[in-house]
Amino acid sequence: MSLPRLPLTRALRTLVADATGRPCGLGVLPRGPDGRAADFPYAILDSLPGEFSGPGFADWHADVSWSYQVTSVGERADQVEWLADRVRSALVDRVDGRWRYALAPPEMRVIDRELSVDGAGDPVDGTAGDTVTYIQRFTITVSPG
Repeated sequence: MSLPRLPLTRALRTLVADATGRPCGLGVLPRGPDGRAADFPYAILDSLPGEFSGPGFADWHADVSWSYQVTSVGERADQVEWLADRVRSALVDRVDGRWRYALAPPEMRVIDRELSVDGAGDPVDGTAGDTVTYIQRFTITVSPG
C-alpha cells in the first residue's frame, strides 16, 4: 500500500487557513458557512504531480514528495503579498531548528518542505480585472510514520 495523499492535502489546507487567519479552498474558491464566496484575500490550494523515491511505488516504506500550489487572491497587490508572506512563513519558516507551524498528517511524517516558486501571478497593473494573484509552489516530502 502506498502513502495516501489526501490526508496530507487536508492537513496542508488546514495549516494554511489556521496560520494565515484567512480562508483556504481546496482547488476552488473558499466559501463561508452560509455558502457565499469568501471575502478577499483568500488562498486556493492545488495539488500538483508528485515524485517518488526509494523502494517501488506500492511499497509502504517509500518516501514521497508531493507538490502543491498556493494561490493568494485579492483585490490589490498589497493584499496578496501580505497573504503570501504568511503562507511562506507557515510552510517554510523555522524557529530553533523546528518548523514554525507543525504539519502532522495521519500515518506519515513530514521530513522536508521546500519553496520552489515564489511570486508568479497576475500583473498588478489592473489588466487582470478585479483580482490579483500571487502564486507559490511548495514540495512536501513525507515518510510513513
